[in-house]
Amino acid sequence: MKLGVPKEPEGETRVGIVPSSMKKLAKAGFEVLIEKGAGISANYNDADYEAAGATLASRDDVLACENIVCIRFPGIEGITAGTNLACVSDPFRNPEYVKACMEANITLLSMDMIPRRLSRAQSMDVNSSQDNLAGYKAVLLGAAHVPRGIPMMTTSAGTIRPAKVVIMGSGVAGLQAIATAKRLGAVVYASDVRKSAAEQIESVGGRFIEVDGMDDFEDESGYAKPLTPEFIQKVNDTVCGVAADAD
Repeated sequence: MKLGVPKEPEGETRVGIVPSSMKKLAKAGFEVLIEKGAGISANYNDADYEAAGATLASRDDVLACENIVCIRFPGIEGITAGTNLACVSDPFRNPEYVKACMEANITLLSMDMIPRRLSRAQSMDVNSSQDNLAGYKAVLLGAAHVPRGIPMMTTSAGTIRPAKVVIMGSGVAGLQAIATAKRLGAVVYASDVRKSAAEQIESVGGRFIEVDGMDDFEDESGYAKPLTPEFIQKVNDTVCGVAADAD
């Protein structure tokens, strides 16, 4: 079977397949065709892919493969009926992608829709890794804009207190953001509507922002339930009180 990896659109620095994955794909019986220059933005050159066993090809040849793997939805132009297309299509925000694939008889596998709470699906989950990186990067970007040092600094001239950081939410991204801010030396406060989140926040060095009269807004799957407008306002008021003194 042939597996095609097209070049991503401008602005996307990731690539659908990296050279280190080639051994597994070859073992599974795939012949991998990768568009020339597809990995450059992710710091993989064409020679890396060739050395790993992939074949460099034109975009037309890549899109003619029976299986296509990429990050962004590539459009259906050049893709033949019966093709399996695996990407991050975000179908609820982009229903037109689903409709286009149905009309063209293309099987769309949207990797962001895999239920990550199923143990057998966790190794295929793309959200956790990307959310984790988003939480990490968010703190670095924020820290770069804070007009003061982040950790406590003590010199002969005196002591500078650490910066105060507030993290909204403590899912995968939030917990990584809390841990990253803590490692930078900040005093970290975090909010969440799930009571169980308090222990998780504290385990990575944060301080839980508790709202008076808080119920546990967590469903059976571990996700947050919809909140009442009154409680949303209460959460906002409480968090804003803490954030008013934050950096």
